[in-house]
Amino acid sequence: MDPAERVTQIIQKTVDSLGLELVRVSYGGGRKPTLQIMAERPDGSMGVDDCSLLSREVSALLDVEDPIAGEFLLEVSSPGIDRPLTREKDFVRWAGFDIKLEMKPSLGEGRRRYKGRLHGIEDGIIKLTPVEERETVRLPIADLNKAKLLLTDELMKAAETNFKGYPAERKAQ
Repeated sequence: MDPAERVTQIIQKTVDSLGLELVRVSYGGGRKPTLQIMAERPDGSMGVDDCSLLSREVSALLDVEDPIAGEFLLEVSSPGIDRPLTREKDFVRWAGFDIKLEMKPSLGEGRRRYKGRLHGIEDGIIKLTPVEERETVRLPIADLNKAKLLLTDELMKAAETNFKGYPAERKAQ
């Protein structure tokens, strides 16, 4: 099990007890690696006080459990406006916006990187129309390596209307 998975198992109950949702845990870097924890409230907000509280709680847990050998930096943050999409509900919530995604390497010779308009997810299948294409592609979330929102004027406008980071409820385009 990689360090991010171990940390996720250790902190999940604490994150839940604070009324937060875990968005992503990642670990990596050079000489002094970084453990990055992204979380948010169910409404999409995540203030400085939330980050500070979560950081203190996670630090205490990691000191006791010691899941990562050696020194590392701990970074606790909100997902931000050009956030990663990691959960099925993210693909529902952000339908109608532009994303960039990368699929896991496959055995065959297939396209791995896509950029385009997200149309949501259904039965574990992400629906996306790539830039300058007309056909919607369907990609299994199980084969997703990473995905994130693209910072566009449309996304900025949506964020302005709802400072919590989530757009107002709207239909996918």
